[in-house]
Amino acid sequence: MAQGHETHGHGNHGHHGPRVLPADLSAPAVVNVWRTRALIVAALFALISVAFAFLPGGIDHILRAYLLGFMMCFTFAGGGLCVLMLQYVSGGKWGLLLRRPLEAMTRTTPLVALLLVPLLVFGKRIWLWAQYTTHEATENALASHAITEAQAHSLNWKRPMLSPSSVIVQFVVIFGFMLLWGFFLNKWSLQRDADPNRGTAASYEYWRIRAENLSGIGILIYVILLTVAAIDLIMALDITWYSTVWGFLFLVGQGYAVLALGVHTSIRLSKWEPVATILRKTEQYDLGKFMLGFVMLNIYLAFAQFLIIWSANSPEEIPWYLNRIRGGWWVICSCDFIFHWVIPFCLLLSKDLKYSKPKMLALTGWMIFARCFDLFWLIEPNFPDAAKNLHLSGNFSILAYVTVPVAVIALWVAYYLTQLKSRSLVVVNDPHTAEILEPEHAH
Repeated sequence: MAQGHETHGHGNHGHHGPRVLPADLSAPAVVNVWRTRALIVAALFALISVAFAFLPGGIDHILRAYLLGFMMCFTFAGGGLCVLMLQYVSGGKWGLLLRRPLEAMTRTTPLVALLLVPLLVFGKRIWLWAQYTTHEATENALASHAITEAQAHSLNWKRPMLSPSSVIVQFVVIFGFMLLWGFFLNKWSLQRDADPNRGTAASYEYWRIRAENLSGIGILIYVILLTVAAIDLIMALDITWYSTVWGFLFLVGQGYAVLALGVHTSIRLSKWEPVATILRKTEQYDLGKFMLGFVMLNIYLAFAQFLIIWSANSPEEIPWYLNRIRGGWWVICSCDFIFHWVIPFCLLLSKDLKYSKPKMLALTGWMIFARCFDLFWLIEPNFPDAAKNLHLSGNFSILAYVTVPVAVIALWVAYYLTQLKSRSLVVVNDPHTAEILEPEHAH
C-alpha cells in the first residue's frame, strides 16, 4: 500500500465475522518516516557525543557508554534470534504477530558485528585483559601497583579465555552462529509462505518440523555462546568477579528487551494494515502476560544472585555489590530496582493496561529504557574512578551514557526498520493465521 490505510485496531470487520487479510501485506509507508527520524536522531546525538571527548574523562566515558549501546544492539539481534527459535519450539499465536519483527532483528546481525570493531580496537581503555596480554606484562603492572595481586592472579588464570585473540575467535563463532541460524530461519520463512502446498496440513507439518529441529539445538548453542559474550564484555570489566547465573541473567534480560521492542513495533504498526487486521486485543493481552513472565523471572534471578553472594559474604564476590551501593550508587541501585522491575511488574498486573494500546506503547518503551539503565548500573561501577563513588557534580562527561547509547541504538533501529519493510508483515502459511482472523471476543 502506498500510504497505508490508518485504522484504530478494528479494521473494517467489526466483531461479527471473520476478518480478511488485505491484498497488500507489505509494511506501510510510515516505516520509511520512522527510519529517517532514527537516522536524524543517530546523527544528532553522535555529534553531541563528540563534544564529551574534550572533557576530563570524556573518552573513557564515551567508550563505556558505547559498550552499553553495543550490548543493547546485541540484545536485540541475538535475543531476537533466541525468541524466534523459542517460538518455533513452543508454537502459539503470539509468534504469528512477532515473527516478522523478530526476523528483522536477526537480520541486523551484520551491523552488530561491525559495531563490535571499535570496542576491540580501543579495548585497552576498557578491559584489563586487553591491556595486559602476557604474563610478563601482568607481573610488571603488579610490580608498579597498576593492578592488585587479585587482578594479576585472575588475569593469568583466565588468559586462555580472556585475551584479545581468544575474544576475537569467540565472537567470530558467536556471530557465525547467529548469521547461519538466522539465515536458514529467514530463508525457510519465505519459502514456507511461497510453498505451492501452503494451507495444507502436510505443508504446515513439514515446515514446523524443519524450523523446530533447527531451533531446538539452536537455543542450547545460543545460551552457551551468550554466556561467553556476557563474560567477555561485561563480567570481565571486573576481572576478579564471577557469578554462576550471569549467562541466564543476560538471557532473560534479552527476552525482556526483545519482547518489549517486538510488542512496541506491532502495536505501532497496528494503526495501519495489515497489522491492524491481525492484532486483536486477545493476542495483545497474551503478549502482555508473556512480558510479565519475563519480568518476574528477571527479578527472581537477580535477587537469587544477590542473596547467594550476600549470604556467603565472600571477599572475592561481595565488593561487586559494595561498589554499587556506596557513595551515591545506592540511589542508582534503588532507581534500577524501581525502573527495571517494580514499575513493569505492577503495571503488567493490570488487565486494563494489557488491553490498552497507548499504555502498552508507553510501558514497552519504558522497559527498553529500564534495560539501558540496568546496563549502566552493571557497567560504570566496575571502573576505579566510579566504584563506590558516583561522580555527578562537575563530571559532565558521564552524560555520554545518555547521548552515545541513543546514537548507537538509533542507528540500529534505522537498520532494523529497513529490514522490517523488506518483506511482508504477515505470515500466511501458518495454522494460526485463520484463528487470529476469527471474530474478536476480548473486551
